[in-house]
Amino acid sequence: MSRTLRWGILGCAGIAERSVIPGIQASETGEAAAIASRDADKAGKLAEKLGIPAVYGSYEALLEDSSIDAVYIPLPNHLHKEWSIRAMQAGKHVLCEKPIALTAEEATAMAVCAAEEGVHLAEAFMYRHHPRYDRIREIVASGEIGELRGIHGTFTFNSASSEGNVRFRREWGGGSIYDVGCYPISAARLIYGSEPVAATVHALISPEHDNVDMMASGLLEFPDSRALTFDCGMWAAFRNTLEVLGTEGRIEVPSAFIGSPHVFVETKQGRREEQQPELNQYALQADTFAAHVWKQAENRFTPDDAIANMKAIDACLRSAYERQRVQIQS
Repeated sequence: MSRTLRWGILGCAGIAERSVIPGIQASETGEAAAIASRDADKAGKLAEKLGIPAVYGSYEALLEDSSIDAVYIPLPNHLHKEWSIRAMQAGKHVLCEKPIALTAEEATAMAVCAAEEGVHLAEAFMYRHHPRYDRIREIVASGEIGELRGIHGTFTFNSASSEGNVRFRREWGGGSIYDVGCYPISAARLIYGSEPVAATVHALISPEHDNVDMMASGLLEFPDSRALTFDCGMWAAFRNTLEVLGTEGRIEVPSAFIGSPHVFVETKQGRREEQQPELNQYALQADTFAAHVWKQAENRFTPDDAIANMKAIDACLRSAYERQRVQIQS
């Protein structure tokens, strides 16, 4: 008999409704079994829309449900640590939306809790579960594009006129670096296979949006004289791209994190498209999570990876607000 991981959802965020819950339902291993909100009517309407059988009017009530194996947390960033820890202390495995926390210190506390409780904790970077990123790393390792020289990533969109958006609350972890800058940062770390040592970021800090960074352009220094240059924003035209540059060629990913999985490789021999399967990244994420819970696969993205990503984000934010280069402690 096939196994099923029963998921509970804490909150009715748009990312849960549009992507993660449908991804769990499309996965081979998962069942969206319950949803909770402090607004029971809101949870009930979303449960009816998506076919979720159990509804709770509080997060605590869902965590008390012994039939729930794992919890997905799409709450505002400042609530990630609290509810992840409460879920883990209730014996639940946790998939927490990115960024996993507000700081590396918070992420470390979450990782300690996961180890103490013997549960699986993962950060919801769905894009890296698509096989195209393994293929990108294969191309780099093969030497086809020569020695790796640099990576450039973008992730921007325009929601500046959205009133009441939690992304515009600074104390809640708002801003574009937290929301979308985390993607190219994590991708560069994945492709380089190393950690950045310093950050320099220039940002548009918007007083009309509670002084969060509505646009940021950054440089992350990596070992071996390599770098990530990136820009991210919530007040600019939409794009999400990645370019991996070598001495003899480059890899172009026009839709790096969401959208079509096309990958293009350009060398002196010409330009080709690397055919990639159209797969649901959120379903892949759910199946990978289940495999780790059941210890059927090696965990490639441990809580230590999330802590390292938060160290880079911490440095980027400090650089943006203090307008200086910030070294990153290993």
